[in-house]
Amino acid sequence: MQVTIYTTPTCPYCRQVKEYLARRSVPFREVDVSSDHAAATEMVRLSGQQGVPVTVIDGKVVVGFDRPRLDQLLEGAQRPHLGAAVADAADMAARGRTTLSQGAYIGRVVSGGAAARGGLRAGDVITAIARQPIQGAVSVERVVARVRPGQSVSVTYVRDGREHETTIQF
Repeated sequence: MQVTIYTTPTCPYCRQVKEYLARRSVPFREVDVSSDHAAATEMVRLSGQQGVPVTVIDGKVVVGFDRPRLDQLLEGAQRPHLGAAVADAADMAARGRTTLSQGAYIGRVVSGGAAARGGLRAGDVITAIARQPIQGAVSVERVVARVRPGQSVSVTYVRDGREHETTIQF
């Protein structure tokens, strides 16, 4: 998760945002727009606003100290993601892309995501995550939702007709 706060030294709302993020142990980068003209221009380009604070969380902009919106973005950013687009293997078998009728077929892997770090590739079929059988795409979401950020879990998958196992850190 990347968090940047555009601030000025005299802004009380900027101080509130920084204190709030610090209490939640969220690392952030502070940019003082009063002394950095290029950063001020970037802030206006991102937010359409000249006022501070402007907080950017993984590319999503929050203007002011909007605690509910900050919470929403922080919760979404901290939730583990597989980093792959998956579909039901049964649907993909009907299209001739796999011979497996159970599992989650990987259609695309996000570069740098958990799946890529674990060595998974497009065309693989996930059959278990954390020793939980995977019936299709929905069961991937269900199992991954129970994983904690930073946790490592085993993933069993089939590639070229052979079963493999890897460990993925979320």
